[in-house]
Amino acid sequence: MDQNQNMNQNQNMNMQGGPVNGQNMNQNFNNQGFNQNPNPGFNQNPNMNPNMNQGNMPPKKDKVTAGLLALFLGGLGIHKFYLGYTTEGIIILLVQLLLGPLTFGLIYFITGPILLIEAIIYFTKSDEDFYRTYVLGHRGWF
Repeated sequence: MDQNQNMNQNQNMNMQGGPVNGQNMNQNFNNQGFNQNPNPGFNQNPNMNPNMNQGNMPPKKDKVTAGLLALFLGGLGIHKFYLGYTTEGIIILLVQLLLGPLTFGLIYFITGPILLIEAIIYFTKSDEDFYRTYVLGHRGWF
């Protein structure tokens, strides 16, 4: 940009530094060499959802890992902790540790099938549906 254009541009600004005479502020930035994305909201990464802000996305969790944890360590609530559901994990852990001895192990006949069903649900969902439901949607139970 030459010096004459820069002087003309400065004359179009009022005392507070804002645009005058209906001049668009984006025009000032573009004239000064700042690039503006012609397609706002369009993400260059084809694997990312364009409606999502990449900086605020939760980390990706694997449905197979969550299913295996539910199947083998579900009685301790490990699969809930893996998915980031701390409250639900503590509930499962306390139910198993406190009610197990009090009911002479009968609680395991109730929680066992529930954990098996939960593992099957994790395994049968598509990767996108699992991520949308359990990671983004934070659905703690079934």
